[in-house]
Order: sequence, then C-alpha cells, then structure tokens
Amino acid sequence: MPLDLEFARHQFPALKADDFIYFDNAGGALVLGRVAERIRDYLLTSSVQIGASYSKSALALKRLREAEAGIARLIGAARPEEIIMGASTTMLLQMLAGNCARTLGPGDEIIVSGSEHESNFGPWELLETRGIKLIHWPVEGPDHALEPATLKTLLTDQTKLVCFTHVSNILGAINPVAEITQMVHEAGAKVVVDGVAYAAHRLIEVAKWGVDFYVFSFYKAFGPHHAALYGRAEHLLALPGNNHKYTPHDKIPYKFQPGNPNYELSWGALGILDYLIDLGQRNGGDNLDERQSLRKAFEHIAAHEEGLATRLLDFLNSRQGVSIIGPDTADKNTRVAIISFKIAGKDSREIVAAVDSHNIGIRHGDFHARRLIESLGLAGQHGIIRVSMAHYNRVEEVDRLIAALEPVI
Repeated sequence: MPLDLEFARHQFPALKADDFIYFDNAGGALVLGRVAERIRDYLLTSSVQIGASYSKSALALKRLREAEAGIARLIGAARPEEIIMGASTTMLLQMLAGNCARTLGPGDEIIVSGSEHESNFGPWELLETRGIKLIHWPVEGPDHALEPATLKTLLTDQTKLVCFTHVSNILGAINPVAEITQMVHEAGAKVVVDGVAYAAHRLIEVAKWGVDFYVFSFYKAFGPHHAALYGRAEHLLALPGNNHKYTPHDKIPYKFQPGNPNYELSWGALGILDYLIDLGQRNGGDNLDERQSLRKAFEHIAAHEEGLATRLLDFLNSRQGVSIIGPDTADKNTRVAIISFKIAGKDSREIVAAVDSHNIGIRHGDFHARRLIESLGLAGQHGIIRVSMAHYNRVEEVDRLIAALEPVI
C-alpha cells in the first residue's frame, strides 16, 4: 500500500495556496496546519508564565510537560527530562559545547567529522582555546563517505567526544549511527549526533541506537522554528548547566534553559507527532500502537521519497557534465532525498535562477557546510546545486523540475 499522498498534502496549507513547487525542504520544510493551530491556540488560551498556582499557569505548565513527553516518544527517548527544547540546533550545540568545556581539560580530544554543518563544528573548534585538541575525521572515496574504519584509527585514550552528522545536508548519505556509537563507546567516549537532515525522512531511535546526545530542528521536520536536544539523563545530570546559579543541579532540562524554552512553539511541535501517528495508521491500520504507527509512517515516507529520488537521479546520471555530490543511488537504505550536484562549466547560481522562473524552489551555495564544500573543491561558481525533496512532493513535480533543468544543463 503506497503512501496516502493526498492525505499528506492536505495537512500542509501552503500546498493549497498556489502552484509553487517546494524543493528546498532541507532548508526548511513546510509547516503542518495542525502545528500552526496548536501555536495559535496556546497563544490565545494559555500564554502566561508557568510556575504559578492559578489555573492558566497550571495549564501552560501541563502543555509544556506534554510537549516534552511527546517529543521524547517521537524520538524514542526513555524520559521526557532528556529533551531540552531550544531556539535552534546551532544554539543548543553551542550550549552543549560550553557545558562540556567545563568538564574537559588540556589534552582531551574531540573528533569532528568532515561532513558537518557548521552548527556541529564551530562550537567544538572554539574549545581549542582551552587546550582541547580537535581531531578531523575526513570524508573518503567517490561518495565522500565517513568510514567507521578510519574513525577507529583516530580514537585514543584521550578521546572524549565524537561529533558527526546522521545525514549530511550536502551528501544525503545515511551514516550508521548505531555502529559508530558502539565503536565510540568501546573506546570510552561519547557521541554528539546532528540529526537535522535526517529527522524529516526516517524515524529517530535514540535509546535503541544508544546515542549520548542527538539534536534536530523542528522547522526542518514540518514544525515551527524551534529545536530539541536529546541527552541521556546521566550525562545531563553530570554537566554543570547554564541557568541561574540557584537552579537545582538535578533539575533537567531546566538547568540548560535560561528564561525557559518557547512555550507556544514547544506545544506546536507536538503536532508533528500527531500527524505522523495519523499517517502511519492510515497506511498501516488503526490497530497499531503509537511506536508502530510512527515506524509505518516513515516506512511509507522512505519508499515514496525513494521514488522521487530515483526519477531525479536517473535524469542527472544520464547527462554529461553532471556530477552528483554523494551517493548516485536512490536506495532508501543508503540516502535520503537530498540531492546535490554540480554541472561542469556552469555557474550554479545561474542554473538556480533559471529554475526560479518556473515557480520551483531549489537552492545553490555551501549550505553552512562550507568546510566540506571547500575541501572538495566545490566552492567556485557559487557552490553546488541542491534539490531537497519531502514526502509531500509528487513525481509530477520532479518531472517539472527536470523539464526546467534540461535546457540549461
């Protein structure tokens, strides 16, 4: 049974507004109608400070706790307290790095992969000023992959953290998180995983994978401009925190949230969970429990997006002068539907501008993965071209993109 595409598209009001084709979903996915409705409802019915004894304050706190619990269930965390809501992935990783710095010392090592978005590189690089050593885990081979075997040679007794992306926002390849995490744990270190480019395409299973820290942004996964950082409870309790000095040390996640998280966006993000459960049940039967429904939803999302990616990659691979940046296969076990490419002798900005005129949104540049783009020699001619698809896109929309690309390649 294929994905119920019409049901899915009906959940995104932006798709009803015009004939625009959204292929910049890795930059920011469309927002679910039910997310916007939750935010509106919160602001109009419970927009007060939490912690007071009056009923509206109690309602606001109840909703925040429900949001934390729901997001914990969405990503397979053991406890709601392991979810730190925050403004963005970048800010949450800066917060985490700052807290980790207070537990590390000169001579300690942090390994960072060569495929990172700047969010999961820059904050760790700053720790070099404290005498902490940054070790680079390079990409390799024609697909620019992260090889676990290479990581194993980099791990030492001084390694404290390994920071890597689940899916590169350039390459689209799915890295083996569970395998890498086990290897790192055997070396006595912890992992910090950037799941931003993964969250909209596959189900997150933090407890199953055994990861220590995992971060993603809701606005890349059909929600508001808000983010969440998962940390295993024992790790969060061991970190110092960055809230008021009188905040209890065991009060997680609050000790990492000065001024509290954004209440209405946290409440709104819970609409993502509701939608995915509904989607899974429509495609798998209403007798499924919550986790089974989520798995079923992402099975259908992955299969549908594989079809979209196949159509575009078949076209790109058939054209001379087109270089795919990352895996050239659409296999859903290998990649998500984020496809980057370069056209020999062509300026990427000009290609994108030509596509713009067809009411199709794609993008060019380095996508804040500048170190990767520069290391691959791809920064010239305004970087690469990226087409990032989501499950609400149609095959017919891919065909319209191909028709727009063909005369300019």
